[in-house]
This record gives sequence, C-alpha cells and structure tokens, in this order.
Amino acid sequence: MTSGQLALVGLPGSGKSTVGRQLARRLGLAFTDSDQVIQEQIGCSIREFFAREGEEAFRDVEQAVIETLCAARIGVVATGGGVVLRPANRQRLREAGQVIYLRSAPEEVFRRVRHDAKRPLLQVDDPLARLRDLHAQRDPLYRETAHFIVETGRPSVPTLVNMILMQLELSGVVPGHP
Repeated sequence: MTSGQLALVGLPGSGKSTVGRQLARRLGLAFTDSDQVIQEQIGCSIREFFAREGEEAFRDVEQAVIETLCAARIGVVATGGGVVLRPANRQRLREAGQVIYLRSAPEEVFRRVRHDAKRPLLQVDDPLARLRDLHAQRDPLYRETAHFIVETGRPSVPTLVNMILMQLELSGVVPGHP
C-alpha cells in the first residue's frame, strides 16, 4: 500500500503511539512502537535504563532498534521523542519511507503528559520549561527529518489520522479512497 514505512516523530507526548496505532489500523498495516521494542531488548523500563546507564547508552540501543526497524521497511513506526538527535537516525528514517512530524506546542504536550511519570526527560522540577527547551532544540531536527508536518493542536485522534491520510493521499503515498 505504501512504498516503505511510515514513521512518526515529535516531542514526547505529541501522540505518536496513539495516532500511529490508529493510522496503522486504518491503512491495514502493522504498528510498531520503537520504545516498546527497546524496552523488550533492555529488559526494563526506559526510565530505569536511563537512570542506570545514562542517555548516551540509551541512544545507542535506540539507534540499533531504528536501524532494524528501518531495514524491515514495513508498517507504521512510532519513534521516541529524541530519535532525531542522531544524524544516522534522521537519515535512516527518511530513507526507509515517509516521516510524519506530529508538531505540538510545548504547552499542549504539557497539558497531556503532566501526570505521566514514565517519561524520563520530564522528571524535572519544571517539566514545561523542559518541554520548551526540547522543542527549541528538536523542532529543526524534526522538520529536517519529516516529509510531512501535521500540527496537532487539539483535534481528536481520528481527526489527526484523517489529516495525515489526506496528506499521504494528496502526495500519492497511499491510494485515495473512492
């Protein structure tokens, strides 16, 4: 149905896993959450691994998982928020298929994830300031990686999926519906 995979990038909490799961369902494709694959490989939560081994070790594991997922070139992949920090990941994702950036304002993400204790980079005194910093650092990298940018704002997940499908159809990535 598509040439290669569809990968979702964006800030932690921008909806990559939720939107990706429904997008895959609508397109009849497999769905993979790269963070789940990483957790299966490391045998613990990402938060635990981060605390024990550090961010650099986590990024090494993440890069290996992205390489494997991109080599398969199938389905819809939700990536971790920091996947774009490494140039090799940005390049592999772009080569493996279409990359969709779920662009969210830091304030929107904070509203969604402020009670989520599973996000290691947000376990700080001022998570909103941290999200603003992450956005400032990563937005150019997400833009560089993405073929499509979808502003998430406040639409429902089905609306976001429809917006993505419309962009994919208009660009000829997936066939239009009669």
